[in-house]
Parts: sequence; structure tokens; C-alpha cells
Amino acid sequence: MKDNKERQEETTQIIIFKLGEEEFGVNILQVREIEKLDQGITRVPRAPHFVEGIINLRGEIIPIVDLRARFGLTLPELGLNSRVIIVEVGEAQVGMLVDAVVEVLRVPVSAIESAPTITKGVDSYFLAGVVNIDERLIVLLNLERTLSPEEEKELSEVELGDEL
Repeated sequence: MKDNKERQEETTQIIIFKLGEEEFGVNILQVREIEKLDQGITRVPRAPHFVEGIINLRGEIIPIVDLRARFGLTLPELGLNSRVIIVEVGEAQVGMLVDAVVEVLRVPVSAIESAPTITKGVDSYFLAGVVNIDERLIVLLNLERTLSPEEEKELSEVELGDEL
């Protein structure tokens, strides 16, 4: 009977990453790939403050959003463990710059709780919930809200470049 119950419990997979010392997560279904910062990020004039610039990833131009700047968190220097998580936000492919990717974790849906109004310095508007598992609290981001429609438009213009 116990095995049957365990099989019936719905789970989801999340990619856990760090911004500073805090752990955040995103649903694995929204992640296309994870890249090291082997190449430099090309700065783009007049980009929003949280856009680090763009990279060329196998012929595709990807805007890079620094999640620390986006959420108004302290900005330590990038390190050897810094990664770019390529995600789909709306119609766009966007790179999310994080301090480190920690793990991929399968969690029971029942372990995901609604997010409090303010969590670890990040406004609840950006949050999908909080995973409370094995004495860890992992803040889940709502990638669809990470960028407003206006910011998505700005990023698509960043991708196209200033050709005027």
C-alpha cells in the first residue's frame, strides 16, 4: 500500500541555484540549458539596468539578465561557479546570470507552499512559491513575471541590436 501511495504523489523537478548565499529554484521545464561563462558578455548601450549584455550562443544572440540586479540584491563579483541559465520567458530565450547552480531536485508538489509577501529581499510578484523540504527553504521564481511585457520588448530590441 505504501509503494502505491508513493507512486501517486505528484512531483516536479526544479533547478536550484544561488544568488549570494540564498537558494532559488526554477521549474526544469522552463530551462533550455545551463552554460559556463566561458565567453565575455558584450555590453549593450541603453539596455535596462539589470541586463548585463548579450552573448552569442552557437549563432543565437541571447540577452543576459543579472538576477541579482533584477531583484535589487547585493552584487558580489562573479566567480568561477557563475553560470548562465538559458530559459524561455514568453516568446524569448533569455540567459539568467546566477552565482552558482547547485543541483536538480525532484520535490513533491505538496512541499511547495505559497510565497510570503517579502521573501529573502525578493518581491513576491516574482515568486511562484517556496519549497520547504529537508529543513531547506528554496524560493521558486515565476519566470513569466521576471520580465514585464515592456522589458521583454526592450530585450527583443537588444537582441536585434541598434541598426539605426
